[in-house]
Amino acid sequence: MVNDFNKHLGEMLKKRRLALGLTQTKVAKAISVTFQQIQKYEKGINGVSSVRLLQLASYLKVPINYFFDNYPEYLNNLDKAVHMSVNYNFLVKIYSELTQEQKSKFNKLTGNEINLINKKTG
Repeated sequence: MVNDFNKHLGEMLKKRRLALGLTQTKVAKAISVTFQQIQKYEKGINGVSSVRLLQLASYLKVPINYFFDNYPEYLNNLDKAVHMSVNYNFLVKIYSELTQEQKSKFNKLTGNEINLINKKTG
């Protein structure tokens, strides 16, 4: 299972790297590893640590879950997570108590989704 995930992650890494027109050397330098290490990641020979995954996601400008997309075990767990209940009233209350500066920073981090809440809550 781990080897399957390493291969999946490697394929996703390579796909994104090529889409951005980046070489293995350029990605390697950006996260302070050798290009051989990037080769091993892409082939699924070596696993990627959580710190390296954060660095790769940041450099390649993708959310971390990009690397999990279409991975069967992730999708199974995602389906289970969908059934968790969320207390939206609590979230709206907490958001409404933020200062304007905090809301602005939060909006930048989350994108336009939060603007819909702003319109609903005033």
